[in-house]
Amino acid sequence: MTRPRVVITGVGGLTPLANDMKSTWKKLLAGESGIAPITLFDASAYDSRIAGEVKNFTAEDHIPVKQARRMDRFTQFAVASAQMLLADAGFGITDQNARDTGVILGVGLGGLHTLETYHAKLLESGPNKISPFMIPMLISNMAPGQISIFTGAKGPNVVTTTACASAIHALGSAFDALLLGRATAVITGGVEATVTPLGVAGFTALKALSSKYNDCPTKASRPFDAQRDGFVIGEGAGMLLLETLESAQARGARIYAEVVGYGASGDAYHMTAPCESGEGMAQAMTSALRDAGLAPQSIGHVNAHATSTMLNDSTETKAMKLVFGEHAQKLKISATKSMTGHLLGAAGGIEAVFTALALHDEMLPGTINLENPDPECDLDYLAGGSENVVCEYAMCNSFGFGGTNASVIFKKWIP
Repeated sequence: MTRPRVVITGVGGLTPLANDMKSTWKKLLAGESGIAPITLFDASAYDSRIAGEVKNFTAEDHIPVKQARRMDRFTQFAVASAQMLLADAGFGITDQNARDTGVILGVGLGGLHTLETYHAKLLESGPNKISPFMIPMLISNMAPGQISIFTGAKGPNVVTTTACASAIHALGSAFDALLLGRATAVITGGVEATVTPLGVAGFTALKALSSKYNDCPTKASRPFDAQRDGFVIGEGAGMLLLETLESAQARGARIYAEVVGYGASGDAYHMTAPCESGEGMAQAMTSALRDAGLAPQSIGHVNAHATSTMLNDSTETKAMKLVFGEHAQKLKISATKSMTGHLLGAAGGIEAVFTALALHDEMLPGTINLENPDPECDLDYLAGGSENVVCEYAMCNSFGFGGTNASVIFKKWIP
């Protein structure tokens, strides 16, 4: 039996570069950075004082005031991005399609803003001052839940929480739901808002964040560069509307790209460090290729996970060499976290959007701040800036704490 074809008919989101995806994409191709000093709280005592914040976001521009006040920042991002996504796709949720429209999102940590606010209130004023909305505000699945409430989508409603691989795992789950006939359209991707005192302190304690570049934030995220010293924490959302080809064509939808393969794996190795051989990452990529029925040589472009940490970047390079062999030298590889920072559970969402747009617009984003390449990172990371390249297939990678790995493959859509 031939499986259904799945296409991307809409994109949307909020990023450190801009509060819509069209502007984000334009700035990304221009090599602009969204990294700046932290403004969401006083970070003066922190070793790392920079982040990729979503700037000038007003929830009430997208959500009625009363409802917005009962949402954590990450859920506000989710609802606003979903509205932009559906508008971009020209997709209306009606009584006729509501039960066939799902919401499957990735969220890494959830409502840290809410958790920290009410923990302080508990210590200051006691348990009787805790709001009944605290738990509903902070739980991760409130992002897809509130999107469902606002849009009327009544299909599968799920959150995946697999650290920094959350969004690609969500996209893979959405892909599976469409292949299995459990939905005809799914809002998917990822969302995160963890630029908070506790969030930044926790990653600082892990020695994971960049601290050398507080005085020049735009230089701090530098994947594959020998002078990298950690990732830059970011926030935002990246969403895609996945739809069966039959549904998309029936309504005359614009198609950005086709989803053709998904793979996942586990390192079985360490809580926070990737398996240094790259075998786990390679298995996810190989599984995606097998799912798509493709040879490694078919892939022309990779949006790498590329966190700007010493171990991740060198390990991902090894993994790509394991998977692609000699073809690895011919790959065009983008490290877009160099401009957005690392959005944790939302990272794969915005990077999947970038990968689809790269195929659609035939423009591959470059990698900024790659000034002194690490000798162990010796592939083509587009350090010279964005390039006009036509690719038939592109891959997007995401890897997370706990040794969880995910890869997805898109195909250029040719009407």
